[in-house]
Amino acid sequence: MRLEIQRVNNVFEGRSFGSAGTYEKIVGRAYGEVDPTHPLNREIGNLDKTPANAKGRVEYAVDFCVLKPTDLGKSNRRLLYDTPNRGDKLALIDINDAQKGPTSNDPVSVADAGNGFLMRQGYVLVFSAWQGDVQPGEGHMLAAFPVATDNGAPIVGDSREEMIFGHTDSPAVLPLTYPAHSLDQSDATLTVRLYEEDARVPVPAERWRYVSPRQIEIDLAEDSDAGAIYEFIYPACDPVVMGLGFAAVRDFVAYMRSSGPDAAGQPHPMSPDPSTPAIDHVIAYGRSQPGRFLREFVRLGFNQDLNGGRVFDGIYASIAGSRRIFLNEPFAQPGRFHRQQEDHVYPGDQFPFTYATRTDSISGKTDGILARSLASNTCPKIIHVDSSTEFWLGRSSLVVTDEHGRDIEIPDEVRVFLFSGTGHAGPIMLNHAAVFSQNPAYSMNFLNYNPLNRSLLVALDQWATRGVPPPDSRIPRLGDGTLVPPSPQVETGFPAIPGVRHPERVNELSEMDYSQQPPAPVPGKAYRVLVPKVDADGNEIAGIRLPDISVPLGTHTGWNLRGAGFSAGALMLVGSYFPFAVTRAERQANGDSRPSLEERYPSHAAYVAAVTRAAAELQEARLLLAEDAERYIAAANASSVGG
Repeated sequence: MRLEIQRVNNVFEGRSFGSAGTYEKIVGRAYGEVDPTHPLNREIGNLDKTPANAKGRVEYAVDFCVLKPTDLGKSNRRLLYDTPNRGDKLALIDINDAQKGPTSNDPVSVADAGNGFLMRQGYVLVFSAWQGDVQPGEGHMLAAFPVATDNGAPIVGDSREEMIFGHTDSPAVLPLTYPAHSLDQSDATLTVRLYEEDARVPVPAERWRYVSPRQIEIDLAEDSDAGAIYEFIYPACDPVVMGLGFAAVRDFVAYMRSSGPDAAGQPHPMSPDPSTPAIDHVIAYGRSQPGRFLREFVRLGFNQDLNGGRVFDGIYASIAGSRRIFLNEPFAQPGRFHRQQEDHVYPGDQFPFTYATRTDSISGKTDGILARSLASNTCPKIIHVDSSTEFWLGRSSLVVTDEHGRDIEIPDEVRVFLFSGTGHAGPIMLNHAAVFSQNPAYSMNFLNYNPLNRSLLVALDQWATRGVPPPDSRIPRLGDGTLVPPSPQVETGFPAIPGVRHPERVNELSEMDYSQQPPAPVPGKAYRVLVPKVDADGNEIAGIRLPDISVPLGTHTGWNLRGAGFSAGALMLVGSYFPFAVTRAERQANGDSRPSLEERYPSHAAYVAAVTRAAAELQEARLLLAEDAERYIAAANASSVGG
């Protein structure tokens, strides 16, 4: 590993964070090389077909960024590795409550530090690129990985693109992840369908054209739906060796926790004394796509570094569901992830789903996320958290059940939590323009679960560094009746709310036949996917229930439906919020079975007392920090509920 330091500067306007003091930022580029013959690199797809240097090694480069106390001696000697999501930094948003905005990827201001939680703890924050197809712009972290060849000749294979445009403006442009090997339209197929399960309808050749090897243009029909799925299958070339992303993270993090000079002899940026490493422990954080990346990182054995040591001592895998990632294959597209309507048949969502090693009767395979790391004695401690949306769209039940929906044991090295009543990415969806282009049928659920991220990160740190057991898993289970089929509505317990349509389906899963394009489900090989049961208010019974759920002002769900003109009725990647009526008279006039606010909270003091009790119970269970309990109580006091 050779580091090119591009700039070092003070950040957060000189703000001091408790005993950690002020922070500085190091930005640069890391240059690495991988030996294709090393046993720990053999899992990297197409690595043996990649041009090598004179030493027989494959070269790559990735962006990196370090946020550390100016005086490194004031750190807590922990490194928090924030795995970027499509090139974006997330930890300051998800843990520090910083706002997602223009400087999220280049934090400099006091506002970019949010509430300063991670800095007050004294963490060294490290970010590095791993995804080889992220486009420049918006401060994205970029990786440069080589292209595989067939002894110097182009490798050609089918690639498949899906696009839901979210508009009906014509012509519409569909970018291609890999260049087309041929611009002959007869070598490619373009189809359209309104819903994932619909038959594919060919788009006539006169209605689409190649603009370049990297782009096609489509004339949309006048009566087209903005939610329709366009699928383009074409002969592509020049597959990027995307699996190098695993090695890039492994080797960069291993170097960051070392103390020696880099390959060019430059002093370590955090350990100028080569005999004294500045870092004792490393914890990885990954939300959504990075959470799926980390699950596959561990499954493929990359948590063992080239010296046989452990890369990550702890992993916080957030809203990954049961999925992994479409990264380590020819013509991979790691940005894809599987939902009911979008990207449904891409690779990356097949067995294994569980952390424990088990045999799957549907695929006939035996595997588990932790199998290799347990064998090499490099297993990290893992906290896996999911929102309610992940049960509906990410098949989270398969993390804790077998293929038939029966409860299974969770390994001692893992804790699993449902954040009850929360939506995917919570309040961050406020800034997600793509969601609003789907015309959600119901008001969106912006319940903020960041307080749970903070408390569970503290628990993971204590577990991974000092062996202090974290709180027990809190998840729905088939055995206690809190994990149920998604339909009919009576099975979930969801109440009849005026004007609300309950989902009729969940994001189903079958074993897939990837030998054909497009891939197809294998008949008779379906998995049983379950969802959390809800109470009479429509709020989930199991999981960690924030005061917003245990002392509710409305119903929070993990599901929402696409609206008219956008494949109406299909599930969306957000939740819904249905507020309670304010008065009994209003409730009765609406025909709402849920008690009104005045029926629940006869006075403001009664509401504040209920919130105070709920916060105290979570704090006692180590699921809420004192500072966040105080925030909930202050918000309740400032509200007009019961007034």
